[in-house]
Amino acid sequence: MEVVFLSILTFISTALGGLFSIKQKDNLHRIMGFTAGVLLGVVFFDIFPEIINLIKENNFSSNGVMIALVLGFLVFHILEKTILIHHSHEDEYADHKHPQVGVASALALVVHSFMDGAGIGLGFQVSNEVGILVAIAVIAHDFTDGMNTVTLMLTHKNSLLKAKWFLLLDALAPILGAISTLFFKVPTNFLVLYLGFFAGFLLYIGASDILPEAHSKNSSLKTIALTIAGVILIFIITRLV
Repeated sequence: MEVVFLSILTFISTALGGLFSIKQKDNLHRIMGFTAGVLLGVVFFDIFPEIINLIKENNFSSNGVMIALVLGFLVFHILEKTILIHHSHEDEYADHKHPQVGVASALALVVHSFMDGAGIGLGFQVSNEVGILVAIAVIAHDFTDGMNTVTLMLTHKNSLLKAKWFLLLDALAPILGAISTLFFKVPTNFLVLYLGFFAGFLLYIGASDILPEAHSKNSSLKTIALTIAGVILIFIITRLV
């Protein structure tokens, strides 16, 4: 019952983050700056330390993780540049948005949210204390997950209605992930490769997609400050939980 209750809290946290982004859509470039900082903070202060701990505890080789990270970066780069971009509009690229890119990004975040929920369930398989700590961490950053999902959809010119549907999907994903752990266990060697791949994906959309877009038309010191604030926020959250 604890798993289900805590996963419902992740739903609320994600939904509130997404609704905040929708309400502030007129300041989307500033939210994008903040979102980019959040994504970079998650990679360097949340995912990387977890990868390092798993490598040390299980005596894994770091080569596979680094390969997975590079693949995560390159796969989305190739997907965006060769499949989702219409080559006939290269000369209009600065102003030509691709809703498919937003959908692909949002779907990847939904998968990550599912794994967040699974992390809560697997934490409880270890002990109640571990499960609660994992849940606190997930709930704390799911607010920004909701923001990220909506921001990615709206940045790439998807409709507000579609952004809301993906927000709902992202909010439901941790609940489904937590429930799923009642039926399976994830091998640790697979989990560490998944984390590496997802870190590469986040690095790409944070540094190569969202951040340049945040400064494409409204570059300012305030946007830079919000990016730094996003990084600091995740640093504080990861230190507290």
